[in-house]
Formats: sequence, C-alpha cells, structure tokens
Amino acid sequence: MAQLYYKYGTMNSGKSFEIIKVAHNYEEQGKSVLIFSPSMSGRGTQELIGSRVGFERAAIPVEHDTNLYDSVKTHTTLPSANKIYCVLIDEAQFLKKHHIEELTRVVDELNIPVMAFGLKNDFQNELFEGSYHLLVQADKIEEIKTICWYCDRKATMVIRFRDGQPVNAGQQIQIGGNEDYKPVCRRCYNGAFHTE
Repeated sequence: MAQLYYKYGTMNSGKSFEIIKVAHNYEEQGKSVLIFSPSMSGRGTQELIGSRVGFERAAIPVEHDTNLYDSVKTHTTLPSANKIYCVLIDEAQFLKKHHIEELTRVVDELNIPVMAFGLKNDFQNELFEGSYHLLVQADKIEEIKTICWYCDRKATMVIRFRDGQPVNAGQQIQIGGNEDYKPVCRRCYNGAFHTE
C-alpha cells in the first residue's frame, strides 16, 4: 500500500542527496520515478536538484498553479509511459496546501508512494506552509539529522545571516547557501539573539 512520507531536516542534512540516492536505487532496478521541485524562478523551466556533495538531477518544476495529481496521472497514462514506482519531491516546504492535498490523492487514488523532502521550520522558527500540511497529512514522518554548526548537538533550527550577522527578521523565503544560513541546535539559536 502506497504512503506519503515526509522527510525533513535542517540545511546541510543531506535531503537533496537522499532524493538523488532514492531515485538511483529505483532506476537501477528498472523502476521509473518522477522528481518534482518547486520553481523558484516562476518561469516553468526545468529545475535542477543539487546536493552539496556535487550530484545533480533534473526535476519537473512545480508552479503555484501546478496540479501535482494531474501531472503524475498524465505521466502514467501516456501511450509510451513507464509505470511510475515513486514520486519524489525536493524543497517540499515551498509547496502550497493544495499541492499537499494533490499528493495525498497520488498516494490514495493512484497507489503511488510519495516521498517529500524539505525543511520543517524557517529562520524565525516558524513552519513553512508546505511543511505544516505535510506534518498533518503524512503517513510517515522522519527526521534527517545533522549537527549544529557551532557545537556537537543535533541541529533543529537554522540561523539566517546578513553581512555576517545573525538576523531574525525579513521575508520567510530567501534563497541562499552556507554564507546565508547555518544549521544550529536550539541553544546556539537562542544564544545568537540573546547576548545578556
């Protein structure tokens, strides 16, 4: 029976690498997968999933008005279509509520497992829209762990930096890398903003 999986972790926890690995494992056995990633460009161009260890994979872009159920169903009904064994989602925190509802239909009506990977909370320690609805709807939830940038505890939060200084105000979505964000534990997160 197919299930909806939500695998979350902070930045640098290897989420994109895990998607690439899962896709490889299916395809090595001759089993087709579909990979989706929210489009940050808004242009509908093919997205690339990139891991920090240097691997990349093409992904189908997801726009605000994309219907994921229809997209998966179309891929399964084309005359030359291979059976889809799994649907993989990168950066799932950027999905909207309707996308998550469409993914539940992929699982429940098309009987195709869906694995969504993403951040749980933002730099202000608030849930992203997609993360919230995945936590509500997922059949299985798993944390992908990594360590704090500053100590040896488990990272559960992220700090955003501007000009080398931690900030806790601004727009929720701002694309960046290691120079802009660091995965941290709760103690280091709180310590960054309380210097008493």
